[in-house]
Amino acid sequence: MTLLQVKDLGVRFSTHDGMVHAVNGVSFNLDRGQTLGIVGESGSGKSQSVLAMMGLLARNGNTSGEALYQDKNLLTMPAHELNRIRGNRLSMIFQDPMTSLNPYLTIERQMTEVLELHKGMDRKSAKKRAIELLDAVRIPDAKRRVDMYPHEFSGGMRQRVMIAMALLCEPEILIADEPTTALDVTVQAQILSLLKDLQRDFGTAIIMITHDLGVVAGLCDQVMVMYGGRVMEYADADHIFYQPSHPYTIGLLGALPRMDDAGEALTSIPGNPPNLANMPKGCPFYERCGHALDVCADTIPPLEATGERSQVLRACHVPVTQLSIQGQDKEALHV
Repeated sequence: MTLLQVKDLGVRFSTHDGMVHAVNGVSFNLDRGQTLGIVGESGSGKSQSVLAMMGLLARNGNTSGEALYQDKNLLTMPAHELNRIRGNRLSMIFQDPMTSLNPYLTIERQMTEVLELHKGMDRKSAKKRAIELLDAVRIPDAKRRVDMYPHEFSGGMRQRVMIAMALLCEPEILIADEPTTALDVTVQAQILSLLKDLQRDFGTAIIMITHDLGVVAGLCDQVMVMYGGRVMEYADADHIFYQPSHPYTIGLLGALPRMDDAGEALTSIPGNPPNLANMPKGCPFYERCGHALDVCADTIPPLEATGERSQVLRACHVPVTQLSIQGQDKEALHV
């Protein structure tokens, strides 16, 4: 069952330097219980895509296209209606829990007010539910620690609190924006294991935004690779890792260390990402691509199915047969 349909999403920002095209023509579907990974370099449009759907863009931002949830477009939904859905049926875990949690309020108050607002619960019942969720995300001695302030928790524990808050209303869709970036590898593995367990228990669909392909390998069913505000490749996770079909995806995988090539130098992608205020006329990856054709400089390639597999979408003029494909062992990349 499809929970979310995003069609031709565009995000623009009006700045003193002109219009910045942050997201251009992004489309995807999210099914119940599915995990979609959105991957790309900083500035590729990953976070702005989901912030647009959640109605959390900066004031100078505007959107186009559709993000259909229960046949209603989130992008044009009135604020009062979106507020009933946001934090209730759609929840988001932000990258930095220290800046996302209010330092002046206890964890208990920050959690109970969500339940009071969206579920109409009294504070005593809401606190009981908050403790249950803190237990679910494996906060030790949750009954006592629920009355503490954010600064009294470690970084990993604060991120667990954020996950518990996001799951308070048992949302259908959970958006995780780089939730493990500031955490050490051991805590990252614990958080990802926790997300998988909670998804199994609650049946929640997850959108995981990350630049870490190890996170994607361990959690995601589908992967959408973005660059310069556009989707470069969109396929199941196994295809992305074992049979990538876009030069950018191949470059990302080539920059990862391989277990079977110990001591070998990593392959880097030359150049820099495009200026979003002055985008190239053709493919945004053209100037950095080692396989570019003349047509790539002037024409934006459409996102379409490859000839071999209809469920694999890519935006590239270069035939797959001309690419030197070197995948990565997905299992070896698990965090």
